[in-house]
Amino acid sequence: MNDIERNDKQAVAIIGSGNIGTDLMIKVMRRAKHLEMGAMVGIDRASDGLARAERMGVRTTAEGIDGLLAMPNFSDIRIAFDATSASAHHRHAAMLREHGVQVIDLTPAAIGPFVVPVVNLLSHLDEPNINMVTCGGQATIPIVHAVSRVAPVRYAEIVASISSKSAGPGTRANIDEFTETTSKAIEAVGGAARGKAIIVLNPAEPPLMMRDTVYCLTAEDADTDAVESSIHAMVAAVAKYVPGYRLKQAVQFDRYTAAQPLALHSKERLAGIKVSVYLEVEGAAHYLPAYAGNLDIMTSAALAAAEQIAASRVAA
Repeated sequence: MNDIERNDKQAVAIIGSGNIGTDLMIKVMRRAKHLEMGAMVGIDRASDGLARAERMGVRTTAEGIDGLLAMPNFSDIRIAFDATSASAHHRHAAMLREHGVQVIDLTPAAIGPFVVPVVNLLSHLDEPNINMVTCGGQATIPIVHAVSRVAPVRYAEIVASISSKSAGPGTRANIDEFTETTSKAIEAVGGAARGKAIIVLNPAEPPLMMRDTVYCLTAEDADTDAVESSIHAMVAAVAKYVPGYRLKQAVQFDRYTAAQPLALHSKERLAGIKVSVYLEVEGAAHYLPAYAGNLDIMTSAALAAAEQIAASRVAA
């Protein structure tokens, strides 16, 4: 029995030594109860992420996934986070699955099921690959689900506004995947009959924190008190693993008749109650600036998912 097993901790590898991977590494080392850093994997030997990992005593490789598989301690790795790109993830996922390593995907590849920890993680604990949707999805899908669990959501639209400084080359290269993946997850996980996602890169100086707007159209006879209560409960649940997640103002309700166009981006004319929710996500500033809540919510959600997976294995 090795030290990891005796300590009831699962060894994890992080593939991708950029901003997201480095922030996630620091979270694992500072906050994780059931996880232990096994390896930091990159392709740029001069990257700050690999340098920090080495200074913190974490095993590193600059040879990518092939370097990870060749590491002496690879057999100890039980979970791998992929913080690279959607295209690279397809290869990584196939190789890691052959070795029985469970993968938490932070790219828009969406090979495995969409997972938002407070909504549906418990249904996917044993999946070989789970996808963390997108930053906008992690921030807004809980709200759509909060509405849909007490009233039908005929249409949901989210607008994620992030500082352009917190949008790295990976985010910019995957804008189309962001909107497609998030829209699908609004329906599949959030419970909306139809969903739409929009992302805005805000160049304002000083940089603004992540802001998210969620619109849901529900039935005309929906219980607005129940909807509001469900939303507040969901915000509190997300804040347990993303402390900077909060409502920016009170939940708003507007009644629409079929003769009125929705004050959304949908061109349809539907009757019902429009629920408007305004959110702000402040980052924990472990590695990234506080305004980069879009990146922090992804690493926090991925950590929460891995912690629950590891805890379930210990309990078993």
